[in-house]
Amino acid sequence: MPLPPFTDEHEELRQSIRRFVARELRPYSQQWEDERWFPNEVFHKLAAVGFLGLKYPEEYGGEGGDHLHDAVLIEELPRAGSGGVSAGIGGHIGIATPPIWKFGTEEQKQRFLVPAIQGEKIGALGITEPDAGSDVAAIRTLARRVDGGWVVNGSKTFITNGMRADFVVTAVKTTEEGGHHGISFLLLEKDMEGYSVSKKLEKMGWHASDTAELSFQDVFVPEENLLGEENRGFYLIMANFQWERLAMALGSVGSMQAILERTIEFALEREAFGRPIGKHQAIRHKIAEMAVKLESGRALTYDALRRFMQGEEPLREVTMAKLKTQRDCFEVADEALQIHGGAGYMKEYEIERVARDARLGPIGGGTDEIMKEILGKTYGL
Repeated sequence: MPLPPFTDEHEELRQSIRRFVARELRPYSQQWEDERWFPNEVFHKLAAVGFLGLKYPEEYGGEGGDHLHDAVLIEELPRAGSGGVSAGIGGHIGIATPPIWKFGTEEQKQRFLVPAIQGEKIGALGITEPDAGSDVAAIRTLARRVDGGWVVNGSKTFITNGMRADFVVTAVKTTEEGGHHGISFLLLEKDMEGYSVSKKLEKMGWHASDTAELSFQDVFVPEENLLGEENRGFYLIMANFQWERLAMALGSVGSMQAILERTIEFALEREAFGRPIGKHQAIRHKIAEMAVKLESGRALTYDALRRFMQGEEPLREVTMAKLKTQRDCFEVADEALQIHGGAGYMKEYEIERVARDARLGPIGGGTDEIMKEILGKTYGL
């Protein structure tokens, strides 16, 4: 039976996505990890079955669904066995295109959102800088007003899809005023003169995803590429934070589910001292603890998701879900590695990859420390 807020329709979609992942993604995950890249063809295949536009209106080439349909996709992608693939797809559908849908002009939606849903243009979100992460107000990339638009100078780092992105939803300072004031968003395109990928970044995990540092040197950005209102970009950032963090929680729930299933299967097959290791109390207890972390994380996440879909502003619940699931996912992966023993440390079994991929969770999208700060403030502290 589907768990609320999901329905039978969502479970049918889940099975369809699960089959797609098993057929089109999982068989190639190791190859893409080794190559430190997955091909753009993945986006084309996702677009062909409508998965890039699940929550977007049909008038833009979407499926006319909502965030619940995207939630199913996000939960199922970890079954591909590559956090990098999930990150690349998630970066495109979860953080790059939503601001265009919510704040873009009709012309911007036709130029960017429509081809993004078709997999013809790949998007990225550019906020983080070498000296500005969680402290968004500290960004230094400056857009200076000129006739017909702006001239942008600065850099962005840790940009998911940064190597391949056709456009980047970019946070810039449009005034010299400090703090959150004077932040705007511009749509920068890779063929603009002065736009360059300064380097590809190597990471502990997420090897299949491309993460880059971008450089902007006197990049002219036309007036029509302003996304939302000038000097009010901070509101655009906050508008998508809840969904981004909820998506991260959903991804971790999906990852923990896949890890648990794989570990139980291994524990019933691997024998030691004359019986499957899963029949030994020590292993049973480890798996029991993994299951509790999974289900408690699912409960928190689904509660936040229900509230989100009902139109609430579930800051506290989303923050709890993000905080709980990210650290727990890494711990579940670490326990799975322990249960697999020497095999878990080997590349062949993928468990070492899962552990490396999961470690970013307590950092990305707002660190554990930032989540605790936010959570404490919701209690008036």
